[in-house]
Amino acid sequence: MKDKLVTLIGGGGFLGRYVAQELLALGARVRVAQRDPKAALFLKPLGNLGQTQFVATDIRRPDSIARAVQGSDAVVNFVGILRGDFHAFQAVGAGNVASAVARAGASALVQISAIGADPHSPSAYGRSKGEGEAMVRAAFPLATILRPSIVFGREDQFVNRFAAMIAAAPVVPVVRGGARFQPVYVGDVARAVVAALAEPGQFGGQTFELGGPDIVTMRGLIDWIAAQSGQSPVVVDLPDAMSAMIAAFGFLPGAPITRDQWKMLQHDNIVAPDAAGMAAFGIVPAPMDAIAPGWLVQYRRNGRFTATA
Repeated sequence: MKDKLVTLIGGGGFLGRYVAQELLALGARVRVAQRDPKAALFLKPLGNLGQTQFVATDIRRPDSIARAVQGSDAVVNFVGILRGDFHAFQAVGAGNVASAVARAGASALVQISAIGADPHSPSAYGRSKGEGEAMVRAAFPLATILRPSIVFGREDQFVNRFAAMIAAAPVVPVVRGGARFQPVYVGDVARAVVAALAEPGQFGGQTFELGGPDIVTMRGLIDWIAAQSGQSPVVVDLPDAMSAMIAAFGFLPGAPITRDQWKMLQHDNIVAPDAAGMAAFGIVPAPMDAIAPGWLVQYRRNGRFTATA
């Protein structure tokens, strides 16, 4: 990847910053393209002089994307949202990126999708991700599509969200406690992205589902986070009927989920038995036990100075 120009659409986000770090360490030139490039300037010290570029772009505007990917050797599209116009960002936007990359003559495109992506999904999130994959394939057939399960890491908005809730509330409600996840470390996903960029001949045109070594239930995850953060809340498994009622109102103050997230939780978020995964990239994924305790200590009452049994 040395000296190649890689454009990261949404590169200042959670996963994007890890991919940028990997690429910069390999000597690649990195162009971060997002609506507010100033929000990604923290990446600049990771590279040498002139190694990083920043450009404003909007995935919904084809002309904007075309300018962002001009001259690129490879492109990664990280853009994803949890609420709002899913179709515009995750379907049409993904198609805009793939079309622009094809016209720019780049050799590799990695599209970050998600387990559960399906054009027929009852969830708008899953449906738009599936539609986006189809649009990417139509415009750039040799794109590599990566579908991670829940991605965890120091800056994530999943494990940290629950850890903060557990630290603040004596009672923690659990929705769909039996729903299963396969959390995957953000650093491992970043390595898979870079491998796909480096070897488009080997990984192009394929779809990979990425998960960690452990499968956990929602209730098991809550209990584990509580133990790691030294908390002992009362954990209440909400009946599905009650959870559905809460979700029907969208997001209420204190409500654990939105309506669309409730639909997503009806299906397990784990790697399919016959899917190509981390092993295809030669990556042995790290378990949560080896990574997360290092930052979950901040949620202990006295931080790292809390006494442990």
